[in-house]
Amino acid sequence: MANQPIFILPEGTERYSKRDALRMNITAAKVLKDIVRTTLGPKGMDKMLTDSLGDVIVTNDGATIMREMDITQPAARMLVETAKKQEDIVGDGTTSVVVIAGELLVKAQELLEDGIATSVIVKGYRNAAAKSIEILNNVAMDADDRETLKKVAMTAMTGKGSDYAKDKLADLVVDAALRIAEDGEIDIDNINIQRISGDSVEDSFLAEGIVMDKDPVSKNMPTDVEDAKIALIKYPIELKEINTDAKIDITDPAQFEAFLNNEEEMIKDLVDKVVASGANVLFCQKGIDDMAQHYLNKAGIMAYKRVKKSDMERINKATGAQYVTDIEDLSADKLGSAGHVYVDKIFDHKLTFIEECENPKASSIVLRGSTRYVTEQISRALDDALGVVAATIEDGKVLIGGGACEIDLVKGLRAYGESVSGREQLAILAYANAVEVIPRTLIENAGLDTINLIAELKAAHEDSSKIGINVFTGKLVDMEEAGVIEPLRIKTQAIKAASEAAEMILRIDDMIAARNALNSSGPDESGNDASGMPPMGGMPGGMGGMPPMM
Repeated sequence: MANQPIFILPEGTERYSKRDALRMNITAAKVLKDIVRTTLGPKGMDKMLTDSLGDVIVTNDGATIMREMDITQPAARMLVETAKKQEDIVGDGTTSVVVIAGELLVKAQELLEDGIATSVIVKGYRNAAAKSIEILNNVAMDADDRETLKKVAMTAMTGKGSDYAKDKLADLVVDAALRIAEDGEIDIDNINIQRISGDSVEDSFLAEGIVMDKDPVSKNMPTDVEDAKIALIKYPIELKEINTDAKIDITDPAQFEAFLNNEEEMIKDLVDKVVASGANVLFCQKGIDDMAQHYLNKAGIMAYKRVKKSDMERINKATGAQYVTDIEDLSADKLGSAGHVYVDKIFDHKLTFIEECENPKASSIVLRGSTRYVTEQISRALDDALGVVAATIEDGKVLIGGGACEIDLVKGLRAYGESVSGREQLAILAYANAVEVIPRTLIENAGLDTINLIAELKAAHEDSSKIGINVFTGKLVDMEEAGVIEPLRIKTQAIKAASEAAEMILRIDDMIAARNALNSSGPDESGNDASGMPPMGGMPGGMGGMPPMM
């Protein structure tokens, strides 16, 4: 009895401990890193993603790739969440986060194999991350003019399918951002990108106010209203459905006619309340009954139904219109105002423009492109550009791109590492080597000589910290003169996020997976293994042959 095993987990549960757990997680992170790494930089490649319905996305945007792959392996999913955090905070740099985090874990595995304790690696990485932020802040430059903002936008869009029109698009991004900036703060949710297929990207333009891909519910309604009084209604303008079962006995035609007349009066009363408020433009988040449309048209009110929540929010901010959940509460003091609301046709799309708003802190970029795929890809590039321009306006600090700031960082970290004694020094130097993955990847993706160019770049930084790689020519150039500028926040947030993710994964020494109760061994009908954990969703061979967690 003394040697009898004691079970505390359900029968069939599998457990991976210590080095086995760490090896699995680091392998998963490396697989994800290798997938997105080839997309990094102006010469990065695209990924074609096809979902279960056959819809195709072609992109080199890291955030989009990771979101569409539907990754399920726990450690890899942690990196995806880290990249999402980067996108939410800065708007760009998601690929860099995953590449750096993955490389940090690869270097950590090498240290572990050399007998360095996990706690020593974590401490060294933490100190190296703090030193990295300090170094980046020291080499950052002030950004206080429009030209710098344009360079930041153009850098963010380079290599993302918009190169042939990035000068025009960068102007639109900067103008939109400056229009809504207030006291050094920007809410980029106030900038709407409206995609219209047809014609050229060069035909894109910036519209003052809000643009919606909608037209009024009735073709007989007004399509041009000046001095607009705007109502925002969340309540459907239609008869309420009765949830209880009810039966009405109608014995003669007069009763039926009276019933219909009563319904019509109820609808008319709802519309009369809109008219009484003084509204001449109405946006409804729900439906509008056909009879209500008739009376709204008769009253000369421009009405829209099933307006998207995001559009309702923008109209609320721009015009001052208050949400009304019960039409009984609609009154003149809840209306918003705009100088001009009108419908215009662009190519074969009817758009509604809301201009001269009470609060002009709203802009819309109408993005043109030959096909839906073109506008979708360029829209993602514009999203990135808006994020980095907003970060630059708010922080007022930028860094030299093209791998220049990373080489400065590597140089500073190595000097710092040499000043630290003990095994922690090895972790700091490993961190420096991991950061070097960014310029190395830029060179590799351009098909250039990595070993020689990295050596030349390091030598050039003895004289100037502004030297980087022109991946189009393969030459080392002054990146400030070349206009390759990035926000400080992208780099500092990427370092923080990648370091935190790597530390979190390194500290995991146990993985416990419960078997699928319906199938104790082998994959189930959904393709999951016995643990119920899919082998890193959506990629052949479980994303690079990842072993399933049984």
